Formats: sequence, C-alpha cells, structure tokens
Amino acid sequence: MTADASSVELAANSRKIRPGRILAWTLLFIGGLIMVTPLLYMFSTSLKTAGQVYDLRLIPAEPTLDNYIRVLSDGRFLRWFLNSIFIAATVTLSNVFFDSLVGYTLAKFEFRGRYLVFLAILSTLMIPTEMLVIPWYLMSSQLGWLDTYWGIMFPGMMTAFGTFLMKQFFETVPDDFLEAARVDGLNEFTIWWKIAMPMVTPAISALAIFTFLGNWTAFFWPLIVVTSPENYTLPVGLSSFAVEQSIQWEMIMTGAALATIPTLIVFLVLQRFIVRGVMLAGLKG
Repeated sequence: MTADASSVELAANSRKIRPGRILAWTLLFIGGLIMVTPLLYMFSTSLKTAGQVYDLRLIPAEPTLDNYIRVLSDGRFLRWFLNSIFIAATVTLSNVFFDSLVGYTLAKFEFRGRYLVFLAILSTLMIPTEMLVIPWYLMSSQLGWLDTYWGIMFPGMMTAFGTFLMKQFFETVPDDFLEAARVDGLNEFTIWWKIAMPMVTPAISALAIFTFLGNWTAFFWPLIVVTSPENYTLPVGLSSFAVEQSIQWEMIMTGAALATIPTLIVFLVLQRFIVRGVMLAGLKG
C-alpha cells in the first residue's frame, strides 16, 4: 500500500462518526438542555405579569418589561446590588492576598511545624459550615460586628481551599528564580509579589473567580448576621420579595435575572482562566 493510499484511508476513517461519539454528543446536549432550562424559565418569568407567572410556557403570551422597571426604580435593589459588589470584591481581594502569601510561605520556606500548620489548615475543610455559624455569630456579637459589612465578610477573608490551591502552584515555581532575586538584593515580600505571583496567574485567576462568585451568591450567613434592610446583600434582599404581603414570583425572577448578569459577564470574560485554572489545579493536586 502506497503512502497516498494510506493517507486517503486514514482521512476516510477520520470522517466516520462513531456510534459512541454520537451517544456522547446526545447525552451532552440533553445535559446542557436540562441545566439551561431553569435559567431560560427564570428570564421568561421575569417578562410575565403576575397573572401569567403560573403559565409554564417559555415564551410569554404578553411579554413586558414592567418588572424590570419596578425593580430598577426601587432604591433598595440598587443598594443591595452595590452591597454585594463591595462585599464580594473585598473578600476576593483579601483571599488573593492572604491565601497567596500563606501558600507561598508554606511552599517555599522550611521551618519547624510547617506540615503541621498545613494539616491544621486543611482540617478546617472537613468542618461543615453549619457547625461554624454559632461560633461566628457569638464572635460577631461580642465584637459588635452584627449587622455590619465586616460581620458578613470576616468568615471568608481567608480560606483553607485558597491556601491549599496557591501552595500547590507555588511549589511548581523554580527555586532558582527566587535565589537569583535574593542575590540581587530583593526582600522576600518583593520576591513574592514581583517574581512568584506573576508565575501563578492561572491559580490567582481561578481563586479570584470562584471566591467572587461564591460571595456574590452567598445567602445563609448574610441572612443570619444582617438585620437592617439597607445592609442586605442581593440574595437576602431578593428573598424579601417572598415575605412582603405575598410572594411576588415575577419580581423575584426579575431580580434574580439581573443578579445573574454579573456572573455571566465574569464567566464569559474569564472562562479561559476558569478552565485553565481548574485543569492545572487537577494536575497539581
């Protein structure tokens, strides 16, 4: 068989669609459809009037933007939106800074008890959040943090997951670069900030994205620690639509649709960092 004939046969085989591949595509399509349907229904309900809420059609009979006008004209929604932006952004910056700093220390410095400290940090991942709520609440009450932004933020200002993730990535940074920086007279903080941090950008991006999205959608702890409506985060504020006089599903869905927009923007803009960060985290872990 000549080389040309072999290449033609290989090209023909590559064009064949295997039954297993068709099944995988079908299952992927069905799974994607199941995941997207609730999102589509949410946007659909946001375009319906109160009388059409229980109409399960995805395309409203009489679509309207009145719900969006009502929500955006409500000053409380904008306040809740800004609260969530501030809290999520602050906690994200704190996680990126402190988790990276601790992860770098555990990865690149030899000191007695290093592994014990690392194990102690990892052990906190095994404790359910529900078990920590009471200690958090008592601490907030004693320190005067109830019904404040700081009361919402302090439990997540540093996380064990972020420390673990950054430590794993910093271990891949060659020590030769760090030693060369020390020879040039740079202090350890400058070495961490200017040498090591740029080399773990995928991990920083993944940590920032996951932290922001987690705090943007947080509901349980803000619901407990905050009592004043002006300090509500967006998820807690939207839940108030379900207890004011009657459940206003169209308003809840409208607020949820608006709250989804920032998360969609973050994913669309930074999806390559999400995918790369998750893949690298799996390889390093």
